[in-house]
This record gives sequence, C-alpha cells and structure tokens, in this order.
Amino acid sequence: MLKSMKVRDYMNTEPVTFSPDTDLFKAVDMLLTYRISGASVVDAQGYLVGVLSESDCLRAILGGSYFEEAGGTVGSFMSEVVETIDADANILKAAEHFIERNRRRLPVMEHGRLVGQISRRDLLLALKSFNDHGVPKKN
Repeated sequence: MLKSMKVRDYMNTEPVTFSPDTDLFKAVDMLLTYRISGASVVDAQGYLVGVLSESDCLRAILGGSYFEEAGGTVGSFMSEVVETIDADANILKAAEHFIERNRRRLPVMEHGRLVGQISRRDLLLALKSFNDHGVPKKN
C-alpha cells in the first residue's frame, strides 16, 4: 500500500523556478539542462505569478524571429493563468487532472505559496512503488 495518498509526499520540493525578469534564453537553457517541459514563475516574495512552458518559449522565439526581435523576459511570455493543486490533495485527484486536462505538471500550493511541483512522472513512480510492494503482478 502507498505510505500516503497526499501530493505533498510525492512532489518535487525543489522545482526549477524563474522570476518574471529572467532572460527568455536563460530560461530555455534551464529547461533544456534540467530536461523539463516548463517551470513556475514566482515573484520576489515567492508567490506564483505564472508558468513558462516549452510552448510559450517556442511561441516567443518564433514570434521574435518573424518580427526580427528575438528575446525578452520570462514575464513577457509566461502564461499567467495557472492551474495548481493543494499540497494536501489526494494523488488520485492529481492523476485525474493530468488525464482530463492533458497536463504534464502542476504547481503545488500551500497557504497561497508555491511549495513544490508534481508531475506525471512523480505519480508513476509512486504507483510503481505501490505495485512493487502491494499489488500482485499479472504474468
């Protein structure tokens, strides 16, 4: 059986984050370096203000190429409407969200502040662990 069913027990507590002032190309480098598809954008007080995804970066770079003005800051290209999940939410709720909304990751919030991130991979690892230790495998 899973030790817990809460998001907080399976989330990444040190996710990559950007500030709105981060240079777009520095952000792209970080996404590539850490092999992630996006990251939360937080203000100086640690409050979530947006998310920068690979799609946002592609849109920015292609748009900049078209207008011959490549570059800018994360704040200019991030998505400001962000779906989040509470740290005490059930991981099955997170799994349903990933499936129904076709999301790869969710910022995890507690008392209005970003405390982590949970991804589809995090849930797969949790469920694999459950299967390794509790559910008989079918041959």
